Amino acid sequence: MTDEQTLTGTVPPAQTSATPTPASVARRLEAILLVVEEPQSLVSLATAVGAPVAAVRQAVEALVADYDGETGGPRRGFELREVGGGWRLYVRAEHDDLVSEFVGGQAPARLSQAALETLAVIAYKQPVTRGQVAAIRAVNVDSVVRTLLARGLITEAFTDPDTGAIHYETTDALLVNLGINSLDDLPPISPLLDDGADGFEDIR
Repeated sequence: MTDEQTLTGTVPPAQTSATPTPASVARRLEAILLVVEEPQSLVSLATAVGAPVAAVRQAVEALVADYDGETGGPRRGFELREVGGGWRLYVRAEHDDLVSEFVGGQAPARLSQAALETLAVIAYKQPVTRGQVAAIRAVNVDSVVRTLLARGLITEAFTDPDTGAIHYETTDALLVNLGINSLDDLPPISPLLDDGADGFEDIR
């Protein structure tokens, strides 16, 4: 079976026994979509669940209809939405206030050192992607970003239409916690370092 046959779903009859059923493709997709941090393209999802792109497209459409209550079941509090050429689960807009109130009502806890460092990177480099933050910190920041989102200290600013990468920025909650009026009040980074305006010819 060629790669083209896998992507288009044109598997020869003799090899169809190994093809996942529509139900199993949908279940696999749900498992992946529950943990992804950024919208995933159909090709990425197909690779993740080991199914043809055509089958994944059909399963995604079925899940959208199911979550929207179009198949006889209840309309879910979340939706499967296409953003920036990729797919991801989102809370429905009408429940944003409810979720924000719930998250805000949780017992406050001190941020870990990792969370503080990640928050500092986002504050100074925003808007910035998780990948860029991870590159600066040289560690995986997925769980830390989820924590900062849940605490309302950062938010999703926009999604890159080409890469699907989500860019994050800080919220007014950070300003309140720091007791400052704007990001301009943040202390400058390494004010004693040469800013390079005159070049770096003397650096060895």
